Amino acid sequence: MDDRLDNEKWLKPTHPNRKPADSASIVIIDTRKGEPHVLMGRRSDKHVFYPGAYVFPGGRVDPDDAIAPAAAELAPEACQRLMTRMRGRPSARRARAIALAGIREAFEEAGILIGRPGRTDKPVSGDWRAFIDHGYLPDPTKLVYFMRAITPPRMPRRFDNRFFAMEASDIALDLPREQRPTDELGDLVWVPITDVKTLRLPNITQVAMEELQTHIEAERGLSLSRPVPHYHAVGKRFRRELL
Repeated sequence: MDDRLDNEKWLKPTHPNRKPADSASIVIIDTRKGEPHVLMGRRSDKHVFYPGAYVFPGGRVDPDDAIAPAAAELAPEACQRLMTRMRGRPSARRARAIALAGIREAFEEAGILIGRPGRTDKPVSGDWRAFIDHGYLPDPTKLVYFMRAITPPRMPRRFDNRFFAMEASDIALDLPREQRPTDELGDLVWVPITDVKTLRLPNITQVAMEELQTHIEAERGLSLSRPVPHYHAVGKRFRRELL
């Protein structure tokens, strides 16, 4: 049986419904011998959401993501794209927080810093302080927003997740495993984008890889101007719309 589908069996829509939390995932692309590879890690078997699955670094937005110091701000076009059909009251502040949440999670889960050299004298939260203490400030201009997906209702966790992609050449610092802030993601591996489907995946992760592959082939790389596919549940089916 398809391991990707088997991994979905435990996710039954029987939980109390809740509003999806803003979140972000970072897909880092490294082209080796002409074939794109992406960085993925395996979740702990004890994790509540998709235990044992291979995923990209990512997680929910924290309040401090909106106010963390940065080396640059989102380009107006990128900010507007993130605000398109944003739940609740759309704001540039939330758009900024979503992009910076992805950068923070890439640091915490994979020990990867996406930023530029810099420091700040302003008070900074503990999570961001660890990032900045390495001598860098986050830089969201390195990210390309390429997909959005909202977890269906009545799941154990719900996220309004934005998928970002970036080139591995834009990594500012890649920490050794023993210096990563957390061990939430184990077995970090570079996987050919065409082989991702052989791993144990959430269904939406496979969809994201198909969308990213189409994006790269159509644009011959990453493009900020390409329409963003938006997946959300309507009844028992996912609907794909373009933002």
